[in-house]
Amino acid sequence: MTRFAFSIAATDGAARTGAIAMRRGEIHTPAFMPVGTAATVKAMKPDDVRAAGAQIILGNTYHLLLRPGAERVARLGGLHRFMGWDRPILTDSGGYQVMSLSELSKVTEEGVTFRSHLDGTRHLLTPERSTEVQRLLGSDIVMCFDELVPATADADARRSAMERSMRWARRSRDAFLAGDAHAEEAAQFGIQQGALDRDLRQASADALLAIGFDGYAVGGLAVGEGQGAMFAVLDYAPGLLDPAKPRYLMGVGKPDDIVGAVERGIDMFDCVLPTRSGRTGQAFTADGPLNIRNARFAEDEGPLDPACGCPVCATWSRAYLHHLVRAGEMLGAMLMTEHNIAFYQGLMAGLRGAIGDGRLAQFAGEFRARYGARRG
Repeated sequence: MTRFAFSIAATDGAARTGAIAMRRGEIHTPAFMPVGTAATVKAMKPDDVRAAGAQIILGNTYHLLLRPGAERVARLGGLHRFMGWDRPILTDSGGYQVMSLSELSKVTEEGVTFRSHLDGTRHLLTPERSTEVQRLLGSDIVMCFDELVPATADADARRSAMERSMRWARRSRDAFLAGDAHAEEAAQFGIQQGALDRDLRQASADALLAIGFDGYAVGGLAVGEGQGAMFAVLDYAPGLLDPAKPRYLMGVGKPDDIVGAVERGIDMFDCVLPTRSGRTGQAFTADGPLNIRNARFAEDEGPLDPACGCPVCATWSRAYLHHLVRAGEMLGAMLMTEHNIAFYQGLMAGLRGAIGDGRLAQFAGEFRARYGARRG
């Protein structure tokens, strides 16, 4: 049984393509993980997520802790059995929700005390509890607990959050290794913090490497700083981490964000955009985002994306999808989401092939020249 092994098959500049081998399957990188926040990739069945090409999905510690509860999921056989997904699952630590729900939370050295957004009950989430919840869920890739602050926070706050995150990383690692047999079957990633400050990023990387993890995430980006600022950090941040381990950019993102991040050495991504956009009538296409609600699609018999070979594009017209979405039919959200997940997986396959053939610059240039050429 392979617990966790990362191999690099080819490089092209800073970009890499390879594979992560785990006991529940292989993950080809660069990889995009659909987000299954509450034990479901919204509007999709697990079989359809698999058929779209996804080899790993993401589950959310915060939301599953509150509902249905990690102990309940464990009693029901773990998250994989509970939701009918037999491939790897990465669980985030809850750190992002701590920031996004900051009005309901208080951060101390021990952890984060917060009130549930569902019923107001009070909870304490610590590095140890976050790790325990992920163990109870049966996560294949466990994320260490961290404190995320906006890039606009003052210098003292950014440094304090990074340093506390590194102390929490040590506690998370200790809790993971001290657990039961889960540590013999799963992997754990550390999270680099430091906002837009190179010195803080370096200090964070040094601390994480001293602890030692199976992989490393670049955290604290895609929180409003803009693509230019994000790419400026990615020009150096991945290179501060162990080149023999996977690099995961959390919460990213738009297709053009992903292409630029792959060029800078990132191996793994997750984002709610393909599912959230699908539920609101937006499709990602080779020519850029398309709003199917637009009246000009009411009698358009063409496929959603002529460049896409997914079942949605092969079967239904823009006119039909326009009708479903405008009518508020559940099937509209399902089909739009299915296409978006397939588009993202197709983009990742294209990036892997381009890196393997040594033509990433050509692929990225052609993608950018076409993507966004037509919007509406």
